[in-house]
Amino acid sequence: MKPLQIFRHIECEGPGYLAEVLAQHGVPWQLVAIDRDDPVPETTDGCSGLVFMGGPMSVNDDLAWIGQELDLIRQARDRNLPVLGHCLGGQLICKALCGEVSANPVREIGWQPVRKSGSNAAADWLGGLTDGVELFHWHGETFSIPAGAELLLENDWCAHQAFAIGNILALQCHVEMTAPMVGEWAELYKDELDDPSPAVQSATEINRDLEARITAMQAVAKPLYQRWLRPLLDR
Repeated sequence: MKPLQIFRHIECEGPGYLAEVLAQHGVPWQLVAIDRDDPVPETTDGCSGLVFMGGPMSVNDDLAWIGQELDLIRQARDRNLPVLGHCLGGQLICKALCGEVSANPVREIGWQPVRKSGSNAAADWLGGLTDGVELFHWHGETFSIPAGAELLLENDWCAHQAFAIGNILALQCHVEMTAPMVGEWAELYKDELDDPSPAVQSATEINRDLEARITAMQAVAKPLYQRWLRPLLDR
């Protein structure tokens, strides 16, 4: 199997729990570290799928690598390769598929409950998910649902938490988080937590019952990742 290519845009936002799931299934992957100026491959010939992680930048910023990643996503779509995006990564997928990325009505930071949409795709991708489970969030922008895609997840603070189309899965939420990653973000981005609100939690609340919250989220993330990996694992 050719490796997955995982695109990291800032050092603290790596693949996290996804890397553990890939290891459990023997799926090879290689890191493309945009934060270290790794070049974006020109084609998808060397990979079996693409994964895009988060970052503090916007897909609407004038950065050369953004256009290059959008081109790769379109190539992967045309070849029916699996594509997965987390937060910024999901927004990249949206823009590549001719959707729009814009400001969310509120910043959403911390642990917030989500619920499945009523779409057929939600039943397929998230059949075992119980509405009200808390997932981790850290975003100020949101994506539209591109033509042909189906909404999977929503919540009170962000109407579009995930969508899917074919082998492509875009997430606004951060199901890749591990406990050390949560603690690191709460410290690195602490200036964003100075004014808590119903949609923005304090560092204390973000870190409360952390191991239990991570365990509950990984119980959602693992089958979701396995569903996304199905085209590769079934070969």
